Amino acid sequence: MSRFPAVALLRRFVAVARTEGVIRASGRAVQYVFHRLAGHGPSSLGASSGQKPKGSEQYLHGVWQALAQKDAFHISESPAINSGRRQIAMIADLNLPQCRKYRVEQLAGFWRARGVEFEFAHYQDIPRATRIMQSATHLMEYRLQTGAVSDMLRYEARRLRLPILYDLDDPLFSVSAYETYRNMEALNPAMKAHFLGEAPKYLSMMNGADILSVSTPGMAAHAALYSGRSVYVRRNFADAETLDAGTQAMLENPQNDGLFRVAFASGSQGHEIDLNEIIKPLSDFILADENRRLMLIGHFDVSHLPEGMEHQVETVKFSTYQRYLSALRQANCAVMPLCDDIFNQCKSAVRVLDAAAVGVPSIVGLVGDLPHVVRSEKTGFVARDRSGWIDALKDLAADPLAARQMGQAARQDLERRWKGSDQAHIIAPELIKWVEA
Repeated sequence: MSRFPAVALLRRFVAVARTEGVIRASGRAVQYVFHRLAGHGPSSLGASSGQKPKGSEQYLHGVWQALAQKDAFHISESPAINSGRRQIAMIADLNLPQCRKYRVEQLAGFWRARGVEFEFAHYQDIPRATRIMQSATHLMEYRLQTGAVSDMLRYEARRLRLPILYDLDDPLFSVSAYETYRNMEALNPAMKAHFLGEAPKYLSMMNGADILSVSTPGMAAHAALYSGRSVYVRRNFADAETLDAGTQAMLENPQNDGLFRVAFASGSQGHEIDLNEIIKPLSDFILADENRRLMLIGHFDVSHLPEGMEHQVETVKFSTYQRYLSALRQANCAVMPLCDDIFNQCKSAVRVLDAAAVGVPSIVGLVGDLPHVVRSEKTGFVARDRSGWIDALKDLAADPLAARQMGQAARQDLERRWKGSDQAHIIAPELIKWVEA
């Protein structure tokens, strides 16, 4: 098993545990051991990449030695830059589907639409990562931490004289964010200790890059406390896949059973703590009418709900993105509470984008980037206190037609303001200049 470093396997276990639960992660670990004992070599990249890790952290050493011996190791400047073309190589951790969608694939679509070539590779697919750097003019790194492989690839990027941008959408570098992150209360303490131990590795990657990009203004402000590098915002947006999948979900026949559904979507473990912020007014609202339902989409431990709600709760497991949007379409509104802590202050509004894609209005609080995407009382509601949540729910339930119209307005606002574009609120002009100048 020496081909697969223990640290990489632990990171993969933690990533699966955060998004799919400890039980699922443990099951995959058992399956991995079984396959290895049977003489098979399953990929640690996950089904999303479709490739097995290749090579090792010494993959480039022989090449470097040969170049150095022939006095060809150093180049004076990037030949690709002088050609006038632009080509981005992105090396990323592609294990988390949502992260891959919002921070890698939609970025590829954005730059290709501007005539900039864009290729990406999983950081463990060393041959591909190495290959795409050879013809690149710029390197972007996403969600990487220091380690033998990352250090080797960055060393090659510096040999090639590539300018480097480091991108991150969670404050994985921040001990202060993890230490105050309320969602950790729902996880095993060993996981928190692991995340705290990994934080310096992300910071080292950040500070070894030339510039940084992050997903929200809150994240930019927090990153500036840890790094002297220039930090720019590239928000998550609604790409063509999101808009098309949302349209398809809206074309499906909606349920017409007289129920009023409030959706809460959770893409990873620990969000029971967030919902607990509004559970009292929310449960009062649901239980006040037998035709109301709380729809829990994704990961949620229903034991955290108040007694008596079980008959008015619907659960939907995460599957494909299309099925997730189809389920979300059945809701009359979506609630997105967040605990007010450092980690959540960095959060993006992807759940608002998802709801708007299927014409569902969102109710959000004041934490993170969510209130900057919702136009209160037009495309949804921004609740400024606990009473604001119940007032918004009552308003929507009292007039289902108005609720649907608000959802339609959210979809229109998504198409007008929050789809991929070079508007400054989507991507900082400095990032476009960094690539194209």
